[in-house]
Amino acid sequence: MSLALSGIGVSRGIAIGKAHIILRGTVEVLESAIPEPLVEDEVVRFLKAVNCARQQLEDIRGRLPENTRVDIAGFIDTHLLMLDDATLVTTPVDLIREHGCNAEWALKLQRDAVVDVFEQIDDAYLRTRRDDVDHVINRLQRILLDDEQDDAYNAGVPLDNAIVLAYDLTPAETVLLEHQGISAFATECGGPLSHTAILARSMQIPALVGTHGLRRYIRDGETVILDGLQGILIAGTDERVLDHYRNRQQLEQQRQLELTRLTDTPAITRDGKCITLMANIELPEDIDAVSRESASGVGLYRTEFLFMNRSAPPDEEEQYDCYVSVIEALRGKPLTIRTLDMGADKPVDGSSRSCSNPALGLRAIRLCLKDHSLFKPQLRAILRASAHGPVRLMVPMLSNTQELHQVLSLINDTRNALQRESLAFSPDVKIGAMIEVPAAALSASEFASHMDFLSIGTNDLIQYTLAIDRIDDEVNYLYDPLHPAVLKLIKMTIDAGAAAGIPVSMCGEMAGDTRYTRLLLGMGLNEFSMHHTALQEVKRVINTSTITSLIPLVQELLNNTKAGRIPGRIESLNRNKR
Repeated sequence: MSLALSGIGVSRGIAIGKAHIILRGTVEVLESAIPEPLVEDEVVRFLKAVNCARQQLEDIRGRLPENTRVDIAGFIDTHLLMLDDATLVTTPVDLIREHGCNAEWALKLQRDAVVDVFEQIDDAYLRTRRDDVDHVINRLQRILLDDEQDDAYNAGVPLDNAIVLAYDLTPAETVLLEHQGISAFATECGGPLSHTAILARSMQIPALVGTHGLRRYIRDGETVILDGLQGILIAGTDERVLDHYRNRQQLEQQRQLELTRLTDTPAITRDGKCITLMANIELPEDIDAVSRESASGVGLYRTEFLFMNRSAPPDEEEQYDCYVSVIEALRGKPLTIRTLDMGADKPVDGSSRSCSNPALGLRAIRLCLKDHSLFKPQLRAILRASAHGPVRLMVPMLSNTQELHQVLSLINDTRNALQRESLAFSPDVKIGAMIEVPAAALSASEFASHMDFLSIGTNDLIQYTLAIDRIDDEVNYLYDPLHPAVLKLIKMTIDAGAAAGIPVSMCGEMAGDTRYTRLLLGMGLNEFSMHHTALQEVKRVINTSTITSLIPLVQELLNNTKAGRIPGRIESLNRNKR
């Protein structure tokens, strides 16, 4: 009898193989008192664990082939850097000395404090960076507890074509397992924006996350099928089902080959409409991937990484140098820089501020307008960097025109100040608004009359419209890009841009999901920005679409949004080859 477990497909593809179960789960930590004479010994024990963790990661890093892509190796480098961060190293030492507690407990206290800060960040992508904190701290805890059984780091046996099933996997473990020959993996926790999920897409390993109960219901060594597109893990199959998925595997391999041929091909619909495909990036190192996938530029550059895990915010010069390095690496392609999108209890000043609902509190542009010491240096750095290449400045979480006018006034004041100081900047920097609050979408025509472009941030727009947190396992089933209210807000924004004669882009996950590409084309969207791994997939759909045929079909869909009917209509739209 077949068993099918549902998860979140984070990397498409089909794998058939033997289940390799990693039994390791969460780490249980208890508090114990350390006698005063032994406190320094406990500090030494903790620092030895840090060194051991660093050696493990450096070992894994050293095993990577020389031709490993920079973005893949970068995930391990991120964890190595975290082991040099005072937040995770110095503070636990202080806690051991202050409380006279064991190293494991001090590490847990610091983990809870750091993760609480990440929980206050409303940007879902940045909030999932808490997973990296957990991965590094769990590695340290296992070393301290001498609990590294079933750790992928220690697994020396070959795993050719195995499908790994685990509670969670770190990016380092994922890289190591890939080099041991696994064909896919599924985890019980994690989300689509975690670094492990992004890494799976980058390495084209079929993967599921959030597959609850998989280690309870599946036996080690039994044959399983993992479908990353449909988000299911199947066990107990017969030969007929296996043959079906083997055929699908062959079709998927053929599709991947076709995608590689699209890299240098422009995104043009069958009726000759050119569509702009751009990439979202978080770190300067991501530029290599942008170039490799022949993106038209960067449609979203998250700047928050510059402000995180430090005692003071970056000054103007540090930001300027960073932005210039990205601009120069793009070699003339446009860079869209989003201004700081973090909450008031950001980890840049060592303090914490209580907020009953951080998603609706003082964050993003609200924080920047309240604290000019954060905002003005960033505006100056962005404008100065614009002298080195095409730059667009994008403002997050605008909800009313009063905020908009304040921002435009500050930008104008900054331009005047730079001019007085004889500092170079481009007078042609385009200023855009992110439409991610329902109120902004409803007022899109007003925003469009003052801006050079609009960008729809669907991740937050959907969350705010439906009042759910999409990375919360308890309610993420309610996250629905096809909800009639969401579609109306998107269409309203696209129409407002068209009426004002300004471009409208989309930089949320919806832009990189091929299930919605034809829908968005029919709505009038002609600029998409997404994770680089989705670019060729979306391009393939664009190149086989005819906008003049899609427009009336999409309009009919929007006019008839009865409950439960939209997903079927989308499937029909995607099957239509006109």
